[in-house]
Amino acid sequence: MERSRPTPALPEDDGDAAFWNRTARAYARHAIKDLAGYERTLSSTRERVGAADRVLELGCGTGQTALRLAPSIGHITGTDISSEMIAIANERKAAAACPNATFMAMDGRSAPWPDQSFDVVLAFNLLHLIQDRPTLFQSVGRILKPGGLFITKTPCLSDMNAVIRLAIPLMRLFGKAPSLSFFTANELAGALAASGFSILEQARHASGRGDFRVFIAARKTDP
Repeated sequence: MERSRPTPALPEDDGDAAFWNRTARAYARHAIKDLAGYERTLSSTRERVGAADRVLELGCGTGQTALRLAPSIGHITGTDISSEMIAIANERKAAAACPNATFMAMDGRSAPWPDQSFDVVLAFNLLHLIQDRPTLFQSVGRILKPGGLFITKTPCLSDMNAVIRLAIPLMRLFGKAPSLSFFTANELAGALAASGFSILEQARHASGRGDFRVFIAARKTDP
């Protein structure tokens, strides 16, 4: 493998890290609103991830998804810019006695992994927080093995109701939301394809109407 190079993998705004540190404990107490949709996402992910795979989850938050997936895979590493989120993830790991999960707080401006380190990279509820997605996709491609998978499920804010979209800047002004980025599901899929990924699946997993969180599974295209 080649020597590792800096990998901007997560939001780089220090204010965003402070926002998530401040809200982490309240965030961890919130129940998943659409549990059936969440389970569909987990099921679709498990179908594509092998029992021996080495997996990286970017923006893992409190580690809930990583710990749910861990029994089905070889090892999962979860990273997040929020040290408080990672503290909660490690508390949950200890309670679950899960030896094949590792959690670490990581600034988005660097990452320690060499090229082709992972079989799968996950990014759930993250890409709408990333301003420079092409650079992120390039970084994901670097650390994925040939033919590796990038699996994401993220809110596509440009697909949301216009009233909600207009409210987001006001929420930012009063510290009620982090930095956000707007795109449609088709724009996201197109950006992935332009970055060297082949789209294997583009789906909606929510139980009701108005689902603006798109699930995408994409394969790294070999050079």
